[in-house]
Amino acid sequence: MSQYSRNLGCTSLEVRTGTTIIAVEFDGGVVIGSDSRVSAGEAICNRVMNKLSPLHDRIYCALSGSAADAQAIADSVNYQLELHSIETGDAPLVQAAASVVKNISYKYKEELSAHLIVAGWDRKRKGQ
Repeated sequence: MSQYSRNLGCTSLEVRTGTTIIAVEFDGGVVIGSDSRVSAGEAICNRVMNKLSPLHDRIYCALSGSAADAQAIADSVNYQLELHSIETGDAPLVQAAASVVKNISYKYKEELSAHLIVAGWDRKRKGQ
């Protein structure tokens, strides 16, 4: 049992499941990654799932939380960004994609259990 568990008075073993997602910005670009396992509580349901979802040509998101909720958000944002590109004739900015994700997540915060990291490259601010 860890020191942290003892301090809280917990007697159960630590849970060692959950999602790891990360995005790292560097000069001129960004790298986004995740683990690949899907868990439900303490049980690992699937050891190989792609948790990186394209939002547009050069914009991706890393998914965590409920797989169905996270994928629904990603699909909705992808659709909205495609419409934006058609209407403007230009690729969307990463900031715009992040704003759409934020707005959907906030609007449905009581119904959805998903967290996304948005990262990508655009002509204005490059990798972010």
